[in-house]
Amino acid sequence: MAQIFSKKANLWPFYALIVLVFLLVGTVGFFWYFGSPKYTDVGYRPVQPVDYSHKLHAGDLGIDCRYCHTSVEVSAKALVPPTETCMNCHSLVGLDNPKLEPVRASWESGQSINWIRVHDLPDYVFFNHSAHITAGVGCESCHGNVAKEKRVMQQKELSMGWCLSCHRAPEQHLRPHDQVTVMGWQAPENQAEIAAKIIAEKNINPPTDCSGCHR
Repeated sequence: MAQIFSKKANLWPFYALIVLVFLLVGTVGFFWYFGSPKYTDVGYRPVQPVDYSHKLHAGDLGIDCRYCHTSVEVSAKALVPPTETCMNCHSLVGLDNPKLEPVRASWESGQSINWIRVHDLPDYVFFNHSAHITAGVGCESCHGNVAKEKRVMQQKELSMGWCLSCHRAPEQHLRPHDQVTVMGWQAPENQAEIAAKIIAEKNINPPTDCSGCHR
């Protein structure tokens, strides 16, 4: 009786296995990249209820981050500034500017402006702003140079791997305390020496275990 399948049919399971492996690797790679914060979150730039320009305020006018984000040095949260902070200046400046109408309306009604959070970590992640500021990590390391942004955009992926890369080697992100909020800061040639001194003086030992960020 003639063979129904040729000898080459013996290789079909092998070919099927190769195709399956390629499909598996391709599927994992697809979701690993296109489902990662680097692809889904970096570049997020929502339209805010007020056309607020960080470039104007932090860049051109040179307003320090801490003037608006008052609790960043003492609290886990940087906090979004209340309308009162805006009105410290805009009760005198820009009175005829229509872009500020939502600010004036908020001030008169007592209702907060519904700002849209740009850098929004998952609820299962604990992040302490004050710990990083105290250690000497510049605002720019996580938020980018907001002094150049008319509308704030998420520039860093803020993923677990991204955070761990800094915790394992924080030297390039450490600055003298008076330089923490400076935008466009350039690390000096002796950055390694400066960082080593800061680490020793402040006993900096960033956690890399799960409980450091998941509590």
